[in-house]
Amino acid sequence: MAGGLAVAAPSAAWTDAPSLEDTARRAADVIRGYSAEGLHRTATAVDRASAYHLFELARSTGASPTLEPFELSRVDPVAQFLEMEGARAEGLPMFDGGFTDATGVLGRLGPIDERSASLSGERPDIAFVQVSPGGEAALHGMRVASRHRAIVAVTTGARPGLCPVNAASFTKPFGPPVLQVGSEHLSAVQEAAARDRPVRVVAQVNRRRATAFNVVATVAGTRRELPPVCVMTPRSGWHANASERGGGLACWLETMRAVVAAHPARTVRFVASSGHELGHLGLHAYLDRNAGLAQNALAWVHLGANIGASTGNTRMTPSNDELTAAALGALKPYGLETIARASAAQVAGEATTIQEKNGRFISFIGQNAWFHNPSDLWPAAVDIQVVARFARAVADLTVALAQRG
Repeated sequence: MAGGLAVAAPSAAWTDAPSLEDTARRAADVIRGYSAEGLHRTATAVDRASAYHLFELARSTGASPTLEPFELSRVDPVAQFLEMEGARAEGLPMFDGGFTDATGVLGRLGPIDERSASLSGERPDIAFVQVSPGGEAALHGMRVASRHRAIVAVTTGARPGLCPVNAASFTKPFGPPVLQVGSEHLSAVQEAAARDRPVRVVAQVNRRRATAFNVVATVAGTRRELPPVCVMTPRSGWHANASERGGGLACWLETMRAVVAAHPARTVRFVASSGHELGHLGLHAYLDRNAGLAQNALAWVHLGANIGASTGNTRMTPSNDELTAAALGALKPYGLETIARASAAQVAGEATTIQEKNGRFISFIGQNAWFHNPSDLWPAAVDIQVVARFARAVADLTVALAQRG
């Protein structure tokens, strides 16, 4: 990107910029409504209704959004539990692993890949492991190497509750059935393993063809021959996801509003994708429709998880120094210039897909005590003032990138 990416001051980037108070009010309305919708799993009734609602919100910015469908084989859990001496712990199967029938898997429980001297050194039939809600890479390696008939994964987030791990290999499932249970069951699972008692794992599902939707919009620039700027955010996940997804959605809409008002030189393309928790299915579908866009865009602005969460901090991950400077120039007027930074090698979320395709990106993503937790709800999980500041900064950044000739 020759010539640098200098960012104009917010007052010069686009006219009639709204106040932080107005931005915070709109963001609160967006996140409150999103949180109230329910479980945002891909291709479910809630996900479909949420797409329609976001479509209307995008249209209210002055853009002309569309709903782009993509197909998948949806997993519908039927029975999912760990039975220990008659007591049941309800759980959720890994959506990219094996499954069981209604009878499930019966056997002795033990730590993963350990041998028990009490039973002639035989490997446990069913292994258990502790995993963080973001621990899909570590769990992947265990599943590849496992010779157990089933695995019980106790999810250990920063708060009690079932915090599912994303199914990165959804289109290429592998390994034994994995039943995830909440951290409140950890002591019972450990005791069952220590007492050498049989347990039963049931991870029964149905599969059916289903349709999910990306919400997309294109704001045409005055110089359409120039490579576009792309702004992306995921919109699906395991739970209500008020802070996980809400901040990104609020920033996405506020940026769209700013770009429409700015009439920029470059076209700006927006995508809010479903399929996040299933290996970024929606983004892959969008890129399949737009061959070459990943690498040819001037830059991708990625609005990832936990922007403005009440219990964590947001970091930025740029693909190069020019985008770092551009982002810091936009963040500074809002007191966000001390944001933590990670190297491109540490990129996460949908920006990894852009990196894999040799694209340029600036990613905003954070940490959150309620990450993947069923209690990630409005309003306690969200700091709306921080969301508003990020929304204004991202809008200024995007407009300035799009105004570059």
